[in-house]
Amino acid sequence: MTELQILELSAIFVVVAMLYSSVGHAGASGYLAAMALVGVAPDAMRPTALTLNIVVAAYTTWRFRGARFFDAKVVAPFLIGSIPFAFIGGGIKLPSHIYQALVGVVLLCSALYLAWRAFSNTDMRGEIPVTIPLWASPLIGAAIGMLSGLTGTGGGIFLSPLILLLGWAGPKATAGISAPFIMANSIAGLAGGLIKGSFSFATIPFAAAPLIAAAMLGALIGTWLGIYKLTNRWLIAMLSLVMTIAAAKLIGLSF
Repeated sequence: MTELQILELSAIFVVVAMLYSSVGHAGASGYLAAMALVGVAPDAMRPTALTLNIVVAAYTTWRFRGARFFDAKVVAPFLIGSIPFAFIGGGIKLPSHIYQALVGVVLLCSALYLAWRAFSNTDMRGEIPVTIPLWASPLIGAAIGMLSGLTGTGGGIFLSPLILLLGWAGPKATAGISAPFIMANSIAGLAGGLIKGSFSFATIPFAAAPLIAAAMLGALIGTWLGIYKLTNRWLIAMLSLVMTIAAAKLIGLSF
């Protein structure tokens, strides 16, 4: 990455981490969108997104746990299914055009989810009891874990809307489930990629420190907003638009 790209990304990542962490996410799909827009090489995108995901998700987990929106007994069954498949997916290096198309689809799905979150009343209806079927958690975790490892995301962008749409938990309880799920899958995906050689930290040596600092600053603000204040639906809607543009760019490049 060039110094200009790092400066641009740092500014964007503060906003991305703030918005995502407010709903219990770490921001990987947003980081991928930003990197696509500024022209970062595909080989650097996945390890960068996963590294940032681990840091932000760890902090977000700690914050939502402190606010009592975390239950290890609910999260564990998802992780039993997801961690092995996130590790496997992280070790698979896809051809550039396939990777670009896959990430483009992931970003488009993420954009649709964010638009739904912005304009629905989900965040306003309050918390409901957590009622997630035990048999479903490992199966869902396995499917999302594989996609998580392949794309360099933590999988929360798929898990959260599923839980909310099925009425299994309220928004803040869902955030408390998503944050540790994302952290664990990101660690597994990064480990799989490094061990299998599908990517290397050598692609992001200079970029890591300022980008992590920017993401952490965003997470400090975002978790406070998510726990104590309402989400700004118009900012999330704008992020959805940016991600849609990035998705279109990646999908176009894949042909």
